[in-house]
Amino acid sequence: MGAFYGFDEYYLILVVPTILLSLWAQFKVKSTFNKYSQIHSSKRISGAQAAQLLLQANNISNVSIESVGGSLTDHYDPAHHVLRLSQPVYGETSIAAVGVAAHETGHAIQHARGYGPLALRSILVPVANIGSSMGPWIAVAGLAMSFNILLNLGILLFAGAVAFYLITLPVEFNASSRALTILSQNQVLSDEELGGVRKVLSAAAMTYVASALTALMSLIRLVLLSRRRR
Repeated sequence: MGAFYGFDEYYLILVVPTILLSLWAQFKVKSTFNKYSQIHSSKRISGAQAAQLLLQANNISNVSIESVGGSLTDHYDPAHHVLRLSQPVYGETSIAAVGVAAHETGHAIQHARGYGPLALRSILVPVANIGSSMGPWIAVAGLAMSFNILLNLGILLFAGAVAFYLITLPVEFNASSRALTILSQNQVLSDEELGGVRKVLSAAAMTYVASALTALMSLIRLVLLSRRRR
């Protein structure tokens, strides 16, 4: 069991590079967001105002917009039809604020249009919560006791969590694509300003890619360790 917690060759080869990528992605998204948070949009429209405008442009009237604490804590809650924007986004008029607000509005539009991957991700939420918190521990217990049924159950549960991370990728990429399109179509930002938004959203997308890779490589490592122990 020590190999699972320690720095075995699978961990060094598969997991460590993705952890380093995640750290770089987190630094990149924060630095890019901070950079474009200093540049106000030419129309001086706030994140909340941009979100409201884009919702109206897409004939969505059942989504409310709320301010939430923290930084980069922005999200759309499909269960309650609420768009929650962080303080650096909700009332700020920066290019970064408008871009992030538009991205989250993209999720609201996905929900309204019945976007399949978003619906699938919502279904996988409880599976992901259980799989990420309990899956590895159950698998480790199976490894320690040489109990294959327990080992396979742990791997299966963790695979559910990995599936959630993977389905998140098209959901996030599509939301960013929608954001750029609707900002352009509604002339909320200029072409130059849209370039800044694209950089912010691309940096944010990399964090999702890194998270998915870390989860996937961790699953592969677990499978390889299970085969070596049997």
